[in-house]
Amino acid sequence: MVQKKSLMQKAIDAAKKVVAKPAAKKVVAKPAAKKVVAKPAAKKVVAKPAAKKVVAKPAAKKKSGSLKQFNSYIPKTNEKYMSKSQTKHFIKILNEWKLELSNDIDRTVSHMQDEITAYADPNDRASQESDMALELRNRDRERKLIKKIDKTLLNITNDEYGYCNGCGEEIGLNRLLARPTATLCIDCKTLDEIREKKMAK
Repeated sequence: MVQKKSLMQKAIDAAKKVVAKPAAKKVVAKPAAKKVVAKPAAKKVVAKPAAKKVVAKPAAKKKSGSLKQFNSYIPKTNEKYMSKSQTKHFIKILNEWKLELSNDIDRTVSHMQDEITAYADPNDRASQESDMALELRNRDRERKLIKKIDKTLLNITNDEYGYCNGCGEEIGLNRLLARPTATLCIDCKTLDEIREKKMAK
């Protein structure tokens, strides 16, 4: 019995040791060094050949006011200043310009009638009114230019076109091609601008 007890005691002691050992030597699994996992590389963006951009051909540039480009005129050798061919060229330019300006004015009027909207937001209303005011100011300038074109066409019929109102000298083809409604030669116009600057001071 004593021997059995001791065996039994030994078994209990051994069981305690086995149970106690893990507590004593608690093996804590160390967090493994973070495993470096190769992340899938971001997809390489390969530039595909861009589809050809469809670029709209610039519509005939809106030519209004002084920004209009006029057809040039190449005078023949020994051609007289303000000959019939030159006056025809300028009549054609002036009539085309007048027609273009008239169409712009008509387009603006119809646009303003169609686009009148009562916006609830005061900012939108103010923006619309300022756009309309700017448009009207431009059209008023063009209306005055049409009157000037009419006056220039009248000068052509009276054979007074192409000569300076200030000194009576030739205005010159280059100046007239740049500004067909010019009434002063470059020298008189320069003096006129200097006078205006002095008056403004």
